[in-house]
Amino acid sequence: MTAQPADDEDTHPQPKSLTDLFVSFTLLALQGFGGVLAVVQRELVEKKRWLTREEFVEEWAVAQIMPGPNVVNLSLMIGHRYFGLRGAMAALAGMLTVPLLVVLMLALVYAQFAGHPGVAGALRGMGAVAAGLIAATGLKLMGALKKHPLGLPMCIALAVLCFSGIALLRLPLVYVLLGLGVTACTLTYRKLDQ
Repeated sequence: MTAQPADDEDTHPQPKSLTDLFVSFTLLALQGFGGVLAVVQRELVEKKRWLTREEFVEEWAVAQIMPGPNVVNLSLMIGHRYFGLRGAMAALAGMLTVPLLVVLMLALVYAQFAGHPGVAGALRGMGAVAAGLIAATGLKLMGALKKHPLGLPMCIALAVLCFSGIALLRLPLVYVLLGLGVTACTLTYRKLDQ
């Protein structure tokens, strides 16, 4: 008889303390400009290994449908997973405290130099880089969809429909996500129920 594998939480590392959680999420927040999906995935899945790719995709999906910023929701869920309410608050504080101070300082500087053409160009460049990072992370995480109950082709079809609705047809994001989200959840539920 073979030994049963340990629970998923036992098979990968976890934060050592509330301070570790706070510092980790502070560093994550300070690395992300225009979106932190790529940074969060690399840090939590590849470097720290607090989550597997599949767990990250599931947690990120839940974080996206909750009200508020996705990465803040994710920090709350991960903090709660390891340390309960205290962990959720430590992760949230790490995600918001230092970045808030940085943003306030940058706002003061921006008010002085907003009219400079170099500043506008720099902001456009950061937007392009952020879009590239998000696209690269999406491609990197596609492998996790192979284990999804709908299968990779159906997941890709839903992603193409979402992109088409938002980027090409310019439909409101809330309607596209509600429509495709309900469709995807229903199809997944039916597939799991079989």
